[in-house]
Amino acid sequence: MFFKSFFDENLAQMSYMVGCQRTGEALVIDPARDLTPYIETAKKEGFTITKAAETHIHADFLSGARELSQREPVELLVSGEGGEDWSYQYLDETKHQLLKDGDQFYVGNVRLDVLHTPGHTPESISFLLTDEGGGSNVPMGIFTGDFVFVGDVGRPDLLEKAAGEEGTSAKGAKQMFASLQRFKELDDYIQVWPGHGAGSACGKALGAVPSSTVGYEKINNWALRHEDEEAFTAELLDGQPEPPKYFAMMKKLNKQGPSLEKERDLENLSPEQLEGYQLDDYVILDTRSKEAFKEGHIPGTINISYDKSLPNWAGWVIGYDQSIILISRMEEVHDVKKMLESIGLDDVIAVVDADEVERQTSLETYENITPRQLEAQYRDQDDYVIVDVRNENEWNEGHIEDAQRILLGELQDNLDKVPAGKTPIVHCQSGKRSAIAASILQAHGFKDVLNLTGGFNAYQKEYQPVRP
Repeated sequence: MFFKSFFDENLAQMSYMVGCQRTGEALVIDPARDLTPYIETAKKEGFTITKAAETHIHADFLSGARELSQREPVELLVSGEGGEDWSYQYLDETKHQLLKDGDQFYVGNVRLDVLHTPGHTPESISFLLTDEGGGSNVPMGIFTGDFVFVGDVGRPDLLEKAAGEEGTSAKGAKQMFASLQRFKELDDYIQVWPGHGAGSACGKALGAVPSSTVGYEKINNWALRHEDEEAFTAELLDGQPEPPKYFAMMKKLNKQGPSLEKERDLENLSPEQLEGYQLDDYVILDTRSKEAFKEGHIPGTINISYDKSLPNWAGWVIGYDQSIILISRMEEVHDVKKMLESIGLDDVIAVVDADEVERQTSLETYENITPRQLEAQYRDQDDYVIVDVRNENEWNEGHIEDAQRILLGELQDNLDKVPAGKTPIVHCQSGKRSAIAASILQAHGFKDVLNLTGGFNAYQKEYQPVRP
């Protein structure tokens, strides 16, 4: 048997390839939208990808299953559980099989047994792998998707918070508790291969280790130690972070079928040509570092630095009805575009060379201030307002007195909460998110915005924050 895991560090997403060396067949589980790693691996190892399986309709990334079924003679294996509201809508165009609890399927001589494991979502299924070709009659491991992670379990509140399905959080928690009782019946030696690692918003305390075992999780995973359903439900639902805004769109697109038309040639624009694109229908995304952006940028542009958090924050602040113009280092454009496509932001129409922007003379800037400057120069001034863009959990652990909390991802929809005529002093925990917020505020007319260097971490080293 051949086994390989793939990790997208930008979205903390795990996918897998399982192959049978005797038959040359391979299966991909929960493929990301960029199919290159799977196709290259199959070619290198001498496999033909014949099947692709999905554990559930994903909320945090755009699946590559549909495209894989169009590019290769691949059969899709997807959940037939959960009811009509949670069924895939593009399957008529593909060779596919709807999987139910207790079903089995093979890739060569490797057997996979299907377990319906609802809780994170109603249709969620897991795959228990047995290497019959290697002579085994007992399972080696289980692909859990967003059901069981290392140290945590999938959150059941996304359908309610991100997709607007009222009342589903409590129902999902009850289903998760029942699914975990079934999981506990598995043998301790079985390996656990989850769909995400640390950094994913699909849980609140995911471990950084990429895999585990059933026995280890029984001992160390907080969720598996619970025996009382009511206490489990309360802890599961408490403290879940706000789901990124783009999660609702991911559910919709993965259900309907991700677009197959994402490739396009980008128009090269000069900085002077951007003036005609300063409209609601467009977003000009500057992916330079926050330091470079602070020192000089074109008015009306949004700054999200080119690093692994770019897809997450782009999904928060860019509308899916907006066309995107990039300001990027030219050697980074390909990767930036791939990152945006991983969450379905496909409408990238043009690019401006960041080096050309930095040669301009009429650029906008903003100022950083230190915690000491905040307290000494601005604290008692009526024409300033402190804007905290952190999440609720961070706020509840401590915040600056008299600050106004507006979650970064919701800032553009709540600009009216920033008092007119006042200069915002924006901060987050460490300074990264507040730099994005500063660019958003400037783009919407708050030209004198100030950014707190080092964020709340730096502030609480100098001053006593408000505690609940």
